[in-house]
Amino acid sequence: MSHLSSPPPKHKGEHKGHGLPRGSERGSSPRDKDRSVTVSSSVPMPAGGKGSRTNCSQSAPQKTPNRLINEKSPYLLQHAYNPVDWYPWGQEAFDKARKENKPIFLSVGYSTCHWCHMMEEESFQNEEIGRLLSEDFVSVKVDREERPDVDKVYMTFVQATSSGGGWPMSVWLTPNLQPFVGGTYFPPEDGLTRVGFRTVLLRIREQWKQNKKTLLENSQRVTTALLARSEISMGDRQLPPSAATMNSRCFQQLDEGYDEEYGGFAEAPKFPTPVILSFLFSYWLSHRLTQDGSRAQQMALHTLKMMANGGIRDHVGQGFHRYSTDRQWHVPHFEKMLYDQAQLTVAYSQAFQISGDEFYSDVAKGILQYVARNLSHRSGGFYSAEDADSPPGRGMRPKEGAFYLWTVKEVQQLLPEHVPGATEPLTSGQLLMKHYGLTEAGNISPSQDPKGELQGQNVLTVRYSLELTAARFGLDAEAVQTLLNTGLEKLFQARKHRPKPHLDSKMLAAWNGLMVSGFAVTGAVLGQERLINYAINGAKFLKRHMFDVASGRLMRTCYAGSGGTVEHSNPPCWGFLEDYTFVVRGLLDLYEASQESAWLEWALRLQDMQDRLFWDSRGGGYFCSEAELGAGLPLRLKDDQDGAEPSANFVSAHNLLRLHGFTGHKDWMDKCVCLLTAFSERMRRVPVALPEMVRALSAHQQTLKQIVICGDPQAKDTKALLQCVHSIYIPNKVLILADGDPSSFLSRQLPFLGTLRRLEDRATAYVCENQACSMPITEPCELRKLLHQ
Repeated sequence: MSHLSSPPPKHKGEHKGHGLPRGSERGSSPRDKDRSVTVSSSVPMPAGGKGSRTNCSQSAPQKTPNRLINEKSPYLLQHAYNPVDWYPWGQEAFDKARKENKPIFLSVGYSTCHWCHMMEEESFQNEEIGRLLSEDFVSVKVDREERPDVDKVYMTFVQATSSGGGWPMSVWLTPNLQPFVGGTYFPPEDGLTRVGFRTVLLRIREQWKQNKKTLLENSQRVTTALLARSEISMGDRQLPPSAATMNSRCFQQLDEGYDEEYGGFAEAPKFPTPVILSFLFSYWLSHRLTQDGSRAQQMALHTLKMMANGGIRDHVGQGFHRYSTDRQWHVPHFEKMLYDQAQLTVAYSQAFQISGDEFYSDVAKGILQYVARNLSHRSGGFYSAEDADSPPGRGMRPKEGAFYLWTVKEVQQLLPEHVPGATEPLTSGQLLMKHYGLTEAGNISPSQDPKGELQGQNVLTVRYSLELTAARFGLDAEAVQTLLNTGLEKLFQARKHRPKPHLDSKMLAAWNGLMVSGFAVTGAVLGQERLINYAINGAKFLKRHMFDVASGRLMRTCYAGSGGTVEHSNPPCWGFLEDYTFVVRGLLDLYEASQESAWLEWALRLQDMQDRLFWDSRGGGYFCSEAELGAGLPLRLKDDQDGAEPSANFVSAHNLLRLHGFTGHKDWMDKCVCLLTAFSERMRRVPVALPEMVRALSAHQQTLKQIVICGDPQAKDTKALLQCVHSIYIPNKVLILADGDPSSFLSRQLPFLGTLRRLEDRATAYVCENQACSMPITEPCELRKLLHQ
């Protein structure tokens, strides 16, 4: 499919002068302006031309695979039969480059990346290009989801020396791993305005032979500049900035970029931005009585509603696609990522808490239904993604969106039943097509389909409210809802017979941590034990399969093996900062949902390990990777802005505050202040790029509420008070169950719990702030009144 893929993220995500969080970092399109190549001044390049997707079928596997056949990564295995002498990232490749004095060609992508598939088909399966890569370069293939540290370092270079970045990422390195040329997707041959991959390889080969000294000098100069630019440190600052100022500035910058008609921020393409929505909700809570507060709530709720009605949501099978290629949320890029499902589930649950509108809770439940059905391993873990591409029919070449698109003829054949009581002759299919905007000619604009591949195809997107559709045909709204639900179920059953998109069955600790949060938070908000049990099983999976008991460290990855088994790479891929951060947050959310203190205890141990492995004791904040793991890389970075996933540093600030609330350990509060201070300069300059950090700053300066419920965990009155707390949107809180056991984990951490008593032997709530607690409360309605103040 040739519609727009992701736009070039600006360096450090800066956008419209103030830097919206990057949501656009998955996939790269040859239709994006100036994306084909990024070069330093020492490598003159000719003009090139726009690449087009070839019509050839994927070549059959060759008899002799390359060394990637021994890897576990689904992405690397996709390239195991390329006629390229690929190496995985590692010492063997680096030693070969040094010994033979050859530049390294580094190709970074992931298994569900549309344009990664394109470049493989067009270039990496090409015999001549394969020979060039094998003879004149040491070619290294990296799965960005396995090695986010490698990806971040070289993406920083590509973004700093070009108009953007994306995947597939193509970077040329010296044998000492210093980058000197970088780009994203390259078409195989030159065209009118784009340089071709073969030409790039020939030019770089020539420059390496003739002009190596200049290349190396330029590479060192750029690396030195990047080191200086990426420095995050407290410096001479003692305290972070004012939360009120940062909140106001962040809100104003978001307000400026808001799309009044369709919701969301900026123009097409549009991305789900859960970190922004979370910020707007918390901003609303602290400004409820002001016009800006109402505006923040309206912006967030409207965006969530427009997204849920749009084609970015899969109305047939649930879950959300990666992003919308247009302003209206209509035609998506069809890949589905676990981290989107996890974060959006929380956002829709929060919208339900705030609005009471079951529309939002229904969307959240739908997302979790999709994850449970399509992205869940039988042992409790969660898979990474489903591809955008799939074959339209058996044995056919994959196309983007083929699994999700519908023709009018298909819908008419599936739903021929006549609708009784309508004011005109009407079938179930016609009703569904009217409501979801399907047309005979197809509802995808030619501008999003320049090659005409999608004529007559439709994306389901809600065009009318239920009431309007009902009124149009003189029907009852409830009856229309039933008919639509029945129709969608029939489409779902029919879709089961289509070739499925590729599933990336790799499991990442970080994304599993986010998903544990998604199930735990939504289960708690909706009072559904079944959802909380999915979170518990996810946490058990992490502890059983992604945690090394001997060292106390998390592993980054594991993989679905045959027969429901779980496999690991050898040696294991150890966890990065985001793995610890997101798992800790998931465990804290799971403790509050389940009140099982074992999850809280494990969170504390993981936080201790995170501090040991990643904390910068000199400058403050956390590095993204261990020093040893990134040995040889030219940069050791601290993630300084939110993107498709929140920055691990910013989530860590929240985690440290919550852990201090659960334990009273001063060290974690001190670390939080250091972290906020280290990022304060970045926050002052572009707060809109750091909404999660601005939220953490607010939580720190307003102080967290400790909500303590004294009672028997199994008693009805205890559960009623807990459910009262879960039903209210209170982002800056810790929820503690005090069961009266002085030897319990939390009683040992927080001695003051021993002074709180049940009133008349009933479950009793206390709300504590700044070491002072409220009067005892036994009635949920009284607790609700206090928490709403």
